[in-house]
Amino acid sequence: MFQRSSILFVIAVLAIPVGAQDRVSNTDRFGPLRFLAGAWRGDQAGEPGQGTAERTYQFVLNDRFLQETNTSTYPPQDKNKAGEVHHHMSMISYDGARKRFVFRQFHTEGFVNTYVQEQTTDAKTIVFVTEAIENIPAGYRARETYTILSNDEFRERFEIAEPGREFELYSEAHLKRIR
Repeated sequence: MFQRSSILFVIAVLAIPVGAQDRVSNTDRFGPLRFLAGAWRGDQAGEPGQGTAERTYQFVLNDRFLQETNTSTYPPQDKNKAGEVHHHMSMISYDGARKRFVFRQFHTEGFVNTYVQEQTTDAKTIVFVTEAIENIPAGYRARETYTILSNDEFRERFEIAEPGREFELYSEAHLKRIR
């Protein structure tokens, strides 16, 4: 009787579809960033002045990457007489070897920032620091910090450090989910 029940157990396990086995055994690598999926809008302020940001995040390529598109609009104002519209597009991937997110950001000005996730002790804070920036003088660094305020609201701080200097705030956005 023991042999028969063992054989039936093995047959039952082998009958589970491979995809189902993967779903059971793999954790959601994008769990900490999954809340970002969707459309966002909010206020933005900093060096370019006061403005607004509109952003979308969506999973692409079999949910292996999180794609972001952003438009920040700063109308003409005392701090920025001509005003400005800034666009960038990003891809976030999970690097299994480093066990960290890698965030590649492409700006209309030609900058390409490659950020790597920093470890934090707070699950509501996600920090990315550049490991490379293309098309800017050597030595510059950038940092993006996301503070999750709720499932429908977060704050983003973008900081820049000139060569040999500490990070300084360039802009901060307060975004809310668009329903």
